[in-house]
Amino acid sequence: MIEIEVRYFATLRKDNKKKEVLILEDELTTGELVDDLQIPREEIAILLVNGIKSGFDVSIKDKDIISLFPPVGGG
Repeated sequence: MIEIEVRYFATLRKDNKKKEVLILEDELTTGELVDDLQIPREEIAILLVNGIKSGFDVSIKDKDIISLFPPVGGG
C-alpha cells in the first residue's frame, strides 16, 4: 500500500478540493495516476513530485506529494 497526497491547483481542483490523500494498491507512474484521476494530460502544464518538476514517467513512492498545475492564461 502506498499513501500519497495529490494537490490540485486552479482549474484542476475537483469539487473545490485543494488536496486529497490517496491510498494506492500498486506502484504507479505519475502518468498512470493522472489517467486514473481522469484528468487529460494536456490539461497539466506543470507536474511536481515532492516539489521537483517531473514528467509523466516518474514512479510514485510512499508519502510522495504530487502537485498538478494547469496552463496559465491571461492577458
